Amino acid sequence: MDLALLETKIKETDEISDLSIYNLPSIWTTQDNREIELKDLKGNVLVMVMIYTTCQSACPRLAADMRSIEKQIPDAKKGNVKLVLISIDPETDTPERLKEFAIENEMESEQWVFLRGSESDTREFAAVLAVNYKKISPMDFSHSNIISVFDQKGELTYQQEGLGVNNEITVSKILGLAY
Repeated sequence: MDLALLETKIKETDEISDLSIYNLPSIWTTQDNREIELKDLKGNVLVMVMIYTTCQSACPRLAADMRSIEKQIPDAKKGNVKLVLISIDPETDTPERLKEFAIENEMESEQWVFLRGSESDTREFAAVLAVNYKKISPMDFSHSNIISVFDQKGELTYQQEGLGVNNEITVSKILGLAY
């Protein structure tokens, strides 16, 4: 890619539209116990899913789907992609627990970001993603199974719904956005 085109692309990512998740004022804590805002991820293609670490059914499959997506991204493009898992159970999913989950699931490279936020910030973000979730017992949630792809400006470009589905389209969307 020539320098002028790259500079144009970078300038385009500086502008945030009304549709961008980077407008959300929420503060999140990472698996490394750092506080960030979503706009701190600006400039990356984001592949996001909402899970909880004590889940015994859908979430392990969603984590496997995310690992499958990550394996299909060429190393040359991985630096421009963040794979983000957001907890729907911030009470249980402390930064320490998120870090353990990352290790257990071989999601330790710098591409992987685990986030937990307040209950209200989590609900707000779930609404943006059209992810529904509900606590059905002290340790269990019913939730949507959606992997969302956002461009460098934080705008939703694609959603993959379901567990263990063919992620070829998802990967092609990510590769089309990552430069």
